[in-house]
Amino acid sequence: MAIFLTACQSLTYIQSGDILFRGRSNGSLSSAIDDVTQTGHDFHFTHMGVVEMIDGKVMVWHAAPEKGVVCESLKQFSSANKEDSLMIGHFRINGINQQKIDEALKMAKKFKGQPYDYTYIMESEGFYCSEFVYTLFEKDSIFTLDPMTFKDAQSGEYHQGWIDHYEKMGIEIPEGKPGCNPNGMAASERLTFLGYLSN
Repeated sequence: MAIFLTACQSLTYIQSGDILFRGRSNGSLSSAIDDVTQTGHDFHFTHMGVVEMIDGKVMVWHAAPEKGVVCESLKQFSSANKEDSLMIGHFRINGINQQKIDEALKMAKKFKGQPYDYTYIMESEGFYCSEFVYTLFEKDSIFTLDPMTFKDAQSGEYHQGWIDHYEKMGIEIPEGKPGCNPNGMAASERLTFLGYLSN
């Protein structure tokens, strides 16, 4: 059963190292991500980040289009644009100690300002959102990489949104290359789903 909490009511419950997943927005890129990354779980996440509690405030490290790697307030993170406020899934990593969380957050600070990776290829410069979180916890084996697909699950054909995206970039669709995505990472057995946050 989902637990619905307002952001202010849950401040004492959110901890540094928690993983927040943002729901699908109306943007074409958000829709393209969700359409090709369903896992069978009832999640529709297209963005994610890691919590750092700073002076009692919930701050979120994430890699975002047009921004790159940033640390923003929960309110900023939960908004796909200035008008929309999206539901946030709240997860906690199982069996990780504080030292490893501190190391991950220290690494996040080193990556601050890195560009967003629109290629979604792990070897490319910068980070996309799930690649950023994967990298922070890579040595702890919290998440795994899987062959990426950009095909619609129903038709088996490439999703038009991804065709357009990669044509604009002038590169081939990286079908089958190792990668990660928010829906797949939310399904990890190393995470516990604690409920939804709304503000």
